[in-house]
Amino acid sequence: MKKSLSSFIALCFLVIVLETGRVKATSRDLNDVILLANQQIQQPYRTGYHFQPPSNWMNDPNGPMLYQGVYHFFYQYNPYAATFGDVIIWAHAVSYDLVNWIHLDPAIYPTQEADSKSCWSGSATILPGNIPAMLYTGSDSKSRQVQDLAWPKNLSDPFLREWVKHPKNPLITPPEGVKDDCFRDPSTAWLGPDGVWRIVVGGDRDNNGMALLYQSTDFVNWKRYDQPLSSAIATGTWECPDFYPVPLNSTNGLDTSVYGGSVRHVMKAGFEGHDWYTIGTYSPDRENFLPQNGLSLTGSTLDLRYDYGQFYASKSFFDDAKNRRVLWAWVPETDSQADDIEKGWAGLQSFPRALWIDRNGKQLIQWPVEEIEELRQNEVNLQNKNLKPGSVLEIHGITASQADVTISFKLEELKEAEVLDTTSVDPQVLCNERGASSRGAIGPFGLLAMASKDLKEQSAIFFRVFQNQLGRYSVLMCSDISRSTVRSNIDTTSYGAFVDIDPRSEEISLRNLIDHSIIESFGAGGKTCITSRIYPQFVNNEEAHLFAFNNGTQNVKISKMSAWSMKNAAFVVDQSVKSAA
Repeated sequence: MKKSLSSFIALCFLVIVLETGRVKATSRDLNDVILLANQQIQQPYRTGYHFQPPSNWMNDPNGPMLYQGVYHFFYQYNPYAATFGDVIIWAHAVSYDLVNWIHLDPAIYPTQEADSKSCWSGSATILPGNIPAMLYTGSDSKSRQVQDLAWPKNLSDPFLREWVKHPKNPLITPPEGVKDDCFRDPSTAWLGPDGVWRIVVGGDRDNNGMALLYQSTDFVNWKRYDQPLSSAIATGTWECPDFYPVPLNSTNGLDTSVYGGSVRHVMKAGFEGHDWYTIGTYSPDRENFLPQNGLSLTGSTLDLRYDYGQFYASKSFFDDAKNRRVLWAWVPETDSQADDIEKGWAGLQSFPRALWIDRNGKQLIQWPVEEIEELRQNEVNLQNKNLKPGSVLEIHGITASQADVTISFKLEELKEAEVLDTTSVDPQVLCNERGASSRGAIGPFGLLAMASKDLKEQSAIFFRVFQNQLGRYSVLMCSDISRSTVRSNIDTTSYGAFVDIDPRSEEISLRNLIDHSIIESFGAGGKTCITSRIYPQFVNNEEAHLFAFNNGTQNVKISKMSAWSMKNAAFVVDQSVKSAA
């Protein structure tokens, strides 16, 4: 434990000094660093490289953007408690690499009638002249949800510490037929070929969710278009809608205002606790979004989701420095509220993901941004290792509680796969019915993460292969956390989804980002993603173990595996915040 503490202190031995806009390491504030190190050791569920504030409640990501070489991240925050509260504000942090973060003073908080009760979610748009603008939802004194505008006070400050609000707020109020408390979360704006700005705002009419479309020539005076840009029956209010272009046949991202023949658009909406999306064609001249294959957002098991686990209220932005689209999402706690109060904090953010459209054009691919690799150390490799039926293989040499693991499996004897018509099966139900301990033919096989030595506690991320009567194969991916803890009052629901892969010609790959109480899993190179929260009873990092396993009746070969211990990211507090505190 002393070794862990000293390593953490050495890594976090940073204090922010603002000189020419750069971060420098000094030898000051060692006591703060030691306090932070002790906090992580005393609180085993705090993460080492996933974003979270020093304390209190956090939920939706807001307004992520890049400005003058600095990444900005805002988020919904309760400054008074570790639970959702009556007053929610925009907290603010900055980074040069999306890995190491500097906490700043809150950016947007109640100061006007238009946001007197709370400042809720919204988005950033970079206006001509490189001027950031934030459209966000305010809760006014009548508890109406209205849309407000703010911008930086000092554009020469790359950290954008201070923000001012438009004196005419609110700029948009709930339209007729939309309830006052069902109208929120304006999107990033896009500029059409006619020079008119457009945004969508989430809402519903009679429980029918929709992305209400608004237009403006000056970013202040907004007019609602007659028809919503997208809608669905009986989904409830759409939250945190996102609408953006993706290029065909490229992993690059695009500015939100790009459109054209080689471009598709993504419409994302949050409802029923999940983020759903569809891909289609957008015609700005007709204000028409046509989902491909007629697939709309209905919340059925056939609809696409960013992530099939704990992943909600996501927000993306175009990173023009690296020509990519980057995605964030809130990962809520699944322990009890009493646990959160005792911990003094609640909520994580997913590690930032780059996203692009798959080569087949049918779905999105997500993958952790490349900067995460700077945290890797102590690499362990394995090749051509046969996993016999019922075998469990421990992976030694890494810190199993804080790791990045990639593994690929090669299958043989596919004809022995279990017979099941999966066309009408709910994959999450299937994962709960046939978990890691339910023996099949080809699978379950995968990884046991955050496991105790005796395997009484384990989180299994695995695959299982089925075939139908015609000999077509389906690959099921599960995150089985039913045995992740022996503690009570923890939600241990398992998650699952099918992976669009043909096991006859492709190996099945899995990447896991393991970070104490969160596991982000990426199947088949990011085609299927599942995020889980876990709270094992064991408390020390040294007690965590990692295993590869095969609980099927057929052999499975690990063709290759690479695993790394992950260093802690630096999360520090700007000195101006400390001096003001």
